[in-house]
Amino acid sequence: MGIDGPRARIERCVSRGLTRITAQALGPYQTAIVRIGFGAAWLFFLLREWPHRQELYGPDSPWTWGLARQLIEDNDAFTVLMWSSSNSWFQLVYLVAVAASVAVLLGWHTRAATVLFMVGVLSLQNRSVFMGDGGDNVIHLMAMYLVFIRCAQVWSLDARRAKRARERREAAADPQEATGEGREALTEGDEAPVRADVDAVAGAGGVVLWTVFGAVLLGSTVAGGFSTGWAVFYWALWAAHGLWWAVNRAAARGGATVREMRDVCDILANLAHNAVLLVIMIEVCLVYSTAGWFKIQGTRWQDGTAVYYPMNLDYFTPWPELSHLLAGNGVMVFLATYGTVALQVAFPFTLLNRRAKNVLLTFMILEHLSIAVLLGLPFFSLAMIAADAVFLPTAFLVWFGRHSAALGGRVRGLLPGGGPRAPRPVPEAADEAAPKVSA
Repeated sequence: MGIDGPRARIERCVSRGLTRITAQALGPYQTAIVRIGFGAAWLFFLLREWPHRQELYGPDSPWTWGLARQLIEDNDAFTVLMWSSSNSWFQLVYLVAVAASVAVLLGWHTRAATVLFMVGVLSLQNRSVFMGDGGDNVIHLMAMYLVFIRCAQVWSLDARRAKRARERREAAADPQEATGEGREALTEGDEAPVRADVDAVAGAGGVVLWTVFGAVLLGSTVAGGFSTGWAVFYWALWAAHGLWWAVNRAAARGGATVREMRDVCDILANLAHNAVLLVIMIEVCLVYSTAGWFKIQGTRWQDGTAVYYPMNLDYFTPWPELSHLLAGNGVMVFLATYGTVALQVAFPFTLLNRRAKNVLLTFMILEHLSIAVLLGLPFFSLAMIAADAVFLPTAFLVWFGRHSAALGGRVRGLLPGGGPRAPRPVPEAADEAAPKVSA
């Protein structure tokens, strides 16, 4: 018993762990806030730099199209802006990048939108590699990670569409139960994770998007617009999504064998989601730990004066009076310098304790907010806060979603025509099957 007991417990733990990572996509609220955060960060950046887009990534950039082409031929980076040097092509790519950011932010056809989002980020950033900062590097990596995670299970148009489709199916199967007001319903802020990626309810929009992608992919491959590695990557991605759509369509009408195949594909998708989610967490820990340990080696960080210098540079002082006031306080500079190092070095270790992690995470978010205000780096701060959000507790995110939905409802109620909606008409079948209930 002494030998079999620990072994049996280990086997049960391993079995529960495998069931957990294969049966569901973990962290639905965390991945949703990551999607929203990075979609918003890239969208706001593109809109902010709209007047300067030609100088940053377009034909007027100091890093000319020819120089960019020479570098890309050496490092084999991907950018569709190398397909043509015309200004019209650049304008089209920039507009598509903006539209993809909006789609990712709203969670509209998220599987296709995340691919477009990745193409836009890689194309613009690889066109002018010297125009970015640390926040752009994080967006660069997260744009690729978003393609492989199920980040639209909650707080997305896809989730709302899937929920409505499910309610219609339930109404068709049991009209009395589906229309009875005694049935428990979830509010928008309390919505449970749903299968938002079911292509059977995606409508014609997703099919059209992937058909267009396939045509563009075929034409660019024939024209030599892709290197071998990128061509294999995009074709594999397109084929995998096509297979997923076909299996979902067949499972809706087919027998047990097709549904079993669909379950296997679902398990593989959950494994990919959970693996990439783990990679994101590890990457955030590496970013902070390496930044903290490199700071320790710097003499300015060791003597507690490192924060003083950027607050006296014109480039990093959008509020000169406030920056000079803080920089003139030696105690504040000392605390900010040593506090930054302590937070970054300690953060990976606090993951072992939930309460310590939540406290330190609060300080990390406040630190990035102060960087956005004092140093004038809002997009960098927003990107880092979005990355930190992967560690936010689910209870807090559910609470935040509930109160945000309630606040949105009150705001809509103040607008003209924003009062409560009229109740939906009750189907005739429900009238016959159950007594009427007043709205």
